[in-house]
Amino acid sequence: MRTILITGPGGSGRTTLAAATALAAAAEGTRTLLLGTDRTDTLGAALGVVTGPKPVEVAPRLTAWRPDPAQDFREDLTALQDRASSALDLLGASRLDPEELTPLPGAGELALLRALRDAALSEKYDTLVVDLPPAPEALALLALPEELRRYLRRLLPPERQAARALRPVLGRLAGVPMPAERLYETAARWDLELAAVEAVVADRGTVVRLVAEPGPAGDDMLRTTRLGLALRGLRTDVVVANRVLPEASPDTWLAGPVAQQRKTLEQWRETYDVRTVAHLGRDPRGADDLASLAVPGTGQAAPAVDWPVTDRLGEDGVLVWRIPLPGAIRDELDLVRRGDELVVTAGTFRRIVPLPSVLRRCTVDGAALREDELRIRFAPDPKLWPQGR
Repeated sequence: MRTILITGPGGSGRTTLAAATALAAAAEGTRTLLLGTDRTDTLGAALGVVTGPKPVEVAPRLTAWRPDPAQDFREDLTALQDRASSALDLLGASRLDPEELTPLPGAGELALLRALRDAALSEKYDTLVVDLPPAPEALALLALPEELRRYLRRLLPPERQAARALRPVLGRLAGVPMPAERLYETAARWDLELAAVEAVVADRGTVVRLVAEPGPAGDDMLRTTRLGLALRGLRTDVVVANRVLPEASPDTWLAGPVAQQRKTLEQWRETYDVRTVAHLGRDPRGADDLASLAVPGTGQAAPAVDWPVTDRLGEDGVLVWRIPLPGAIRDELDLVRRGDELVVTAGTFRRIVPLPSVLRRCTVDGAALREDELRIRFAPDPKLWPQGR
């Protein structure tokens, strides 16, 4: 399945272009699902059809769906109360009724991730177009599955389940109750669900498409978002320059904005694969307006994202881990090794990544930023490195 995740700064028209992209994909003959995230129906306003928590057919081969975070939150918390009924009864806690539950911050993001997973696993669709939140929130959302899985593994390591037969004994010796089997079962189920979402985001058929208006604000967003996506190892296909004004216009007051857009587009084309979408002179509404935008197709090629380890043991006595970080600034980079993990900070972004197995037997020998690439040198640890290698 082809998955296109669309984001950009707020007000850039990303929702409209997501709708136009999904409509174009359906017109090409693919079964397409359009996922929305806004609580208000901005997606339906662009499509000219009301969308909501139940999937609705918008056009032939095109379905639109805005998951309801409140409903998912109520179902999840009710199920959690049922699974933890013994502990709640022991504590004398009173249960919450579904009617009194309102979604907490983050419920919308979790609802979208679940919908993304369900859509990918359903095999009902050939193309999935997702109208993500604005870029900063989108980056946090895409990082969520990996980070939550890491938290679960640290708090409830799966290997401890092997000692479940000893828990009653250990509990009596320690004088405190040990984690119940059900807790580990719940953690394992959550880990499996998060792994499914992470697999969809990291799949070779998944790309991130950036939408921005040519100008200073759009330029700042692109540089920042591109770095955040690179640190996550996510693939981008094209940059869509939206609401591009006509070069030849009888309105003299447009001369300044047109010149600014032209300059920005020239700069972008030196770095990105840029596609332009013309300004209609109004807010697009309905299938006809969306079709007239002539958005890029869904089959755009995207380069693979690799973090290779280069063997330079013969020449320099080191292994070099190369991490592409386009737009990174040397003074805003930081590296910290924690056991078999590496904490990489680039600007406002941070990611904790496991070291490749060969590098776990090495010590960090230094790092450098060269040609938008972070190159980390690792020297073999004589205590751990096989003799003769």
